[in-house]
Amino acid sequence: MKRKRQLCIGLSLTATWMKGMSWRQGSEGGQPPYTVAFYAELARMAEKAKLDFVFKPDSLVLHIDAQGRSPGFGSLDPTIMLASIARETERIGLVTTMSTTFNPPYVAARQLQSLHWASNGRAGWNIVTSLDGADNFAASPMPPAEERYRKANEFTDVVRKLWGSYPYEALEESQVADQEADKALLVPINHAGEFFTVKGPLNVPAHPSGQIPLFQAGASDAGRNFAAMTADAIFAASPDMAAGIELRQDLQRRAAAYGRQPDAIRVLPGMYFFLARTREEAQEMYREAHAHFSAARRYASIQAILGIDLSSLPLDQRVTAELLPDAQQPVRSRTHADLLRRFVLTRQPAVEELLSRPEVVGSAHWVVVGTPEDALRDVASWFEAGAMDGLIALPGGSIQSLHLFCSELVPMLVERGLFRSEYTGNTLREHMGIE
Repeated sequence: MKRKRQLCIGLSLTATWMKGMSWRQGSEGGQPPYTVAFYAELARMAEKAKLDFVFKPDSLVLHIDAQGRSPGFGSLDPTIMLASIARETERIGLVTTMSTTFNPPYVAARQLQSLHWASNGRAGWNIVTSLDGADNFAASPMPPAEERYRKANEFTDVVRKLWGSYPYEALEESQVADQEADKALLVPINHAGEFFTVKGPLNVPAHPSGQIPLFQAGASDAGRNFAAMTADAIFAASPDMAAGIELRQDLQRRAAAYGRQPDAIRVLPGMYFFLARTREEAQEMYREAHAHFSAARRYASIQAILGIDLSSLPLDQRVTAELLPDAQQPVRSRTHADLLRRFVLTRQPAVEELLSRPEVVGSAHWVVVGTPEDALRDVASWFEAGAMDGLIALPGGSIQSLHLFCSELVPMLVERGLFRSEYTGNTLREHMGIE
């Protein structure tokens, strides 16, 4: 009998509630956000709520100009941090982030398989191509997106081959002293491609729980093709339900075209939520979190995303297709540019409305402001409409949002039959229902 479809829920291990003035006031809970103890406490909270996984975003650059407003992506190395958290938890999945643009695939394959063993089958890999950071590795500028995704495809292929080059069966054979059988299972990959030359085999055996689940972040055309070919889940930027439905349906079509099951890719939008006991309190938290976004910064954000200066236009003027520049012009994030462009083409918003869009003041994530009951209605409607397979929890305003998410919203989802009440497995693959 086919199991009833339920949500897949992960928690981002980033202090997303520390923005604006709250970042300057320091962390809540007594631990600074650069200690393992800080993140381990969040992971234990997520595990108590039976979430599928925690994951840590990462960037290989420090944005100095943002340090006064938020912790940004500056943090401990995520794989080392999650290996430590593996000892503090028992069943929750641990998804690390590694860039295919700057890392060697042999090292990545080894570190990921090591995390898999350290966590007893709970590791996951968030594959990113990176938006910046080239000047920390070479004098060359960032490669164009198409090149980065070609490299990501080859990188992922090499990592998978390396994982297969030392199968768990070889470890079992060596334990019964059948050296010839052991050697026959250890096969060099002898990869020679456009970007990498790797002999192998890997020097860490595969974990018996199976291959590490693959996550991908990025919904540009190249990103969607990469996810359709490779990913078990995609961390989606979906500012509204329509964007979520379009992305999920498109990924299902692309997956089928690559010979995969249409529902093989779990679409997991980030849900940036401000939860409180009353709607008024939640609205105030949201206002305070974005008070540092001046009008000048919002106009500059639109110009950076779309390449259009709207500062001289009246707030009530509609932004139409005629005002948009060439869609193929270079941009920092093709995902954000495509999302905001699509919104303009379908809605023709007023300038004032565009200045408040999530793509402009945040990271293009779905925003929920209200009580846990309000969030329940939003989550249920998105899930039932086919806009997502689950979500990534991004608490905003205060750590109170996360406490309410775990202690009140998740039990409501369980009561509605939309989420599990207990873990039914021990590995990340089992949590996510990956065959």
